[in-house]
Amino acid sequence: MSTIRNLLALVGLLSMIAGGVVGVKYVQVIDRFDPGAAEVYRELVANILETRNAAEATAWKVPVEEGLTPEDVEQSMKVVANELNISNVGELPLYKDVEAKSGEAYRFVKIYMFCNSLTAARMIDYSDAFSAYLPCRITLVEDKQGKLWLYALNMDLMIHGGEPLPPELKEEALHVKRVILEIMRRGAIGDF
Repeated sequence: MSTIRNLLALVGLLSMIAGGVVGVKYVQVIDRFDPGAAEVYRELVANILETRNAAEATAWKVPVEEGLTPEDVEQSMKVVANELNISNVGELPLYKDVEAKSGEAYRFVKIYMFCNSLTAARMIDYSDAFSAYLPCRITLVEDKQGKLWLYALNMDLMIHGGEPLPPELKEEALHVKRVILEIMRRGAIGDF
């Protein structure tokens, strides 16, 4: 009996040592992350647990004011983008492609692509992987009940999720984030 007890005590001791080593390594790694990383990851986990949908958990979603048409929202977003000096670099009317291929009407889904190419170049120079986030996309979606919504990728993980970006680059990324959120906010209310 004492052999089993001693063996279990040894296993417990080794587990505690291993846990301590892992904990120390975790703290050493997380200390090199952006100061906002812990909150970004906490929100990400909470959103995934709440929605059970990783795509929904990593997107910003803004309801469009009742009575606005897709054309109203589009015009507002383009005016605001121009006002805030971010380029509309492309549009993808996804619903039209679906209709052309299926031969059936499809709800409104159009992707608008906005970019500050100089900021984009600096992000790519920092890490080629940032190219996957470019250009910034805002999608105007008519849900299955006919309500319009604006969606965009939540940029917080890109900005705060790892080692701190160089200060100037971080400020540029935060500026682009503010611009995209402002385009969404004003587009959703038809403000231009």
